[in-house]
Amino acid sequence: MELTNVMKIAHIAYEVNAAFCRSLGDNSQPAWEDAEEWQRKKFINGVIFHLHDPEATPGAIHENWLIQKEGDGWGFGEVRDPENKEHPSMLPFVDLPMEQKAKEYIFAQLVRSVAEEYGRR
Repeated sequence: MELTNVMKIAHIAYEVNAAFCRSLGDNSQPAWEDAEEWQRKKFINGVIFHLHDPEATPGAIHENWLIQKEGDGWGFGEVRDPENKEHPSMLPFVDLPMEQKAKEYIFAQLVRSVAEEYGRR
């Protein structure tokens, strides 16, 4: 898939994830255009991972995210703290709260659906 389409899918996935987070009272994600590079990179890498393995489970998608975050120096923290690189989702998938697991299911379906649509063009 062309890089421009990967970027478009990542942008859509980011905005959907931000909306879901806002529905949970988490307003930590700015608009894509205002997001930090590491925030956009997380979604771009997630899209690439999922396109290479479209049957990846939500747990595998989360594991890929964990590996990326750990590689960038992040660890577990009770609250999301970008300055100290701490995040409450730095846990195995099975230990995540249901709303955090839901984000992985939503991401997987969104990437599949949008990639399929771009593939038809």
